[in-house]
Amino acid sequence: MVKQLFGPAAIATLALLAGCQTAPQQGGTSRDEAPPPANPAFAGRMAKFNAQFPSDKATRYEDVSLKFNNEKKLDERGNCHDKSKYPVTIVLTLDADGKVTDSVTDVSNAKAECFRKAYAGVQFPKPPVAPYFKPIQLR
Repeated sequence: MVKQLFGPAAIATLALLAGCQTAPQQGGTSRDEAPPPANPAFAGRMAKFNAQFPSDKATRYEDVSLKFNNEKKLDERGNCHDKSKYPVTIVLTLDADGKVTDSVTDVSNAKAECFRKAYAGVQFPKPPVAPYFKPIQLR
């Protein structure tokens, strides 16, 4: 479920990204797991993503970068999906060449930290603007 915190562009993007296509199904996590604490820095990073729209170039880049992410199966690095039953949304900061220079997650837990490490330094296709803020919702 997408909260009203996100603008129209983010809602459309998160709908496309909901549950990364390469994500394995959860298996070994505890059903009694407590929800992870929220990361207060996340809202500011999502605001920066939303500020990139409306833009045809940014909209096209979202499609290109999502395809790249899924083809390379970047979310499968480090076996992060099984670290928690709760989803994680990560916002990557890309430089002018598409390299991940920073990331912020919506929650703070081992799964979020694992994804931050998995995406650190990854080279995406060159974005239309820099810095470019790229969210990915991961199961």
